[in-house]
Amino acid sequence: MGEHKERMLRGELYRDNDPELVAERRRAQALLDEFNATTAEESDRREVVLRKLLGRLGDGSWVMPRFQCDYGYLIEIGSNSFLNYDAILLDCAPIRIGDDVSIGPRAQLLTALHPMEDHELRRRRWETAKPITIGDNVWFGGGVIVCPGVTVGDNTVVGAGSVVTRDLPPRVFAAGNPCQVIRQL
Repeated sequence: MGEHKERMLRGELYRDNDPELVAERRRAQALLDEFNATTAEESDRREVVLRKLLGRLGDGSWVMPRFQCDYGYLIEIGSNSFLNYDAILLDCAPIRIGDDVSIGPRAQLLTALHPMEDHELRRRRWETAKPITIGDNVWFGGGVIVCPGVTVGDNTVVGAGSVVTRDLPPRVFAAGNPCQVIRQL
């Protein structure tokens, strides 16, 4: 394993244009191209491709095309979970999705971070990433965006179009930009 992949996996600054990481993203893209080209009658084929791509796909879980990610192997999806159309999971750090999770269309789970105060580091393609964890029995409405480093507690519901910038506790309804707890469930 190369230096930049090791740095990425440790959550340190790394260069996203490192040849090893570029090759891994191309491998993932080839699998995504295959997955996204399947027809509605090819659910078995979709599952086979997802099992090659993802770090874990729990029993009874499914993902609708069009699906996009960076690497795939850093994504774990629990049992009986559902990702609707056009999900984007930028997995430069682990993304863990629990059991019985429903994620609405066009959701984005984004682990990548870019240096804010040093534009030269950004220009030279340095970045970091923080993991995202989604608990069990969570529901995201359509278009939810989850930012790097966020954890969403079990049994939480996030309203459509919300931008989740901070951790959310278990058993709440939260919504807005930035997303805020509206009430307990």
